[in-house]
Amino acid sequence: MLAVREALDLMLAAARPVQDIEVISTLAANGRVLAKAQVSAMNVPGADNTQMDGYAVRAADCAGGHASLTVSQRIPAGHVGQPLLPGTAARIFTGAMIPEGADAVVMQEQCELAGNVVTIKHAPKSGEWIRRAGEDITSGSVVLPAGARLRSQELGLAASVGLAELPVKRKLKVAVFFTGDELTMPGEPLAPGAIYNSNRFTLRALLENLGCEITDFGIVPDSLEATRSVLRESAQGHDLIITSGGVSVGEEDHIKPAVEAEGKLNMWQIAVKPGKPLAFGEVQQAFFIGLPGNPVSSFITFMMFVRPFVLRLQGVERAIAPRAFPMRADFDWPKADKRNEFLRARINDAGGVELFHNQSSGVLTSTVWGDGVIDNPPGQAIAAGDLVRFIPFNELLY
Repeated sequence: MLAVREALDLMLAAARPVQDIEVISTLAANGRVLAKAQVSAMNVPGADNTQMDGYAVRAADCAGGHASLTVSQRIPAGHVGQPLLPGTAARIFTGAMIPEGADAVVMQEQCELAGNVVTIKHAPKSGEWIRRAGEDITSGSVVLPAGARLRSQELGLAASVGLAELPVKRKLKVAVFFTGDELTMPGEPLAPGAIYNSNRFTLRALLENLGCEITDFGIVPDSLEATRSVLRESAQGHDLIITSGGVSVGEEDHIKPAVEAEGKLNMWQIAVKPGKPLAFGEVQQAFFIGLPGNPVSSFITFMMFVRPFVLRLQGVERAIAPRAFPMRADFDWPKADKRNEFLRARINDAGGVELFHNQSSGVLTSTVWGDGVIDNPPGQAIAAGDLVRFIPFNELLY
């Protein structure tokens, strides 16, 4: 069995990022991957402006800490004031341009207005409460690198420099299907020995979180010919095929021989718990990943292997690996396993992490109860008080 790191390195090295680019509205670009670096054609702010509601003044006029100045003008945001004459102040509002001649802003709480005369009860320093032109972004600078995943922050930044459209990689096209005669869809009668197909809902949602275009081929009967037929069909026009179930070595597990017949299998079985029977290969021009059928195994292996692989196919160049944080274990895990374990855990009120009581690969409630997983290396027992590597779910789901 391959180690987790070896398996992931093999997958990422094989990835061929999509090359097709489309230009779309910045408003519609949430979750997409930027195809080309974006350069600002302007300074942000475009001109010196005030951070506060207050009065724009010449600092020298207020050096004594108590000055009475005539209010010569009123400057709301979006308006340009007149040059400020010595001995005067301009009423100014947050975001408004600093008038020529002014070099400080005094917040309104430090001022007292009577008629058209304002008393400044503060000795401001030159530059006080002023945002300088280009303080955030300078014209000609790269604001967004190629390969960035566009979140709300990136879209706001793009808009702040006037980018109405962005070049992005096309959406990754992913085909999914689920093997097993025992699988039944919610809403249908549950026959003896049957189970509801929870993986269909989990995996589709995980792919939607990553912005993929999904084709769902549904539930495939447990037969080699049926599996081969759907593999051939799903390879057409898709970048990636993901299956759930049928990747073990039982007589009713047909994924491995089907992939070997229709394409090639580059990797099978990883030293990971839960999720050992994970397969990776290619069918025609599409990549193939076969996930285990147990719901927690499928969930964990998607987050640890499929997510980074999908991001690489999408052209993401940074932040593929999830961040892990050292946390105090508030539990004992005395039985070390030879495989890399991913233990469902949550943060408690004492600032440590505690384990779900049942770490079985079929206990889906652990994924809802938990805040994340503990990445526990092979052969590692855990005692209360030890530091463990905790990976929050928000590092793994998007």
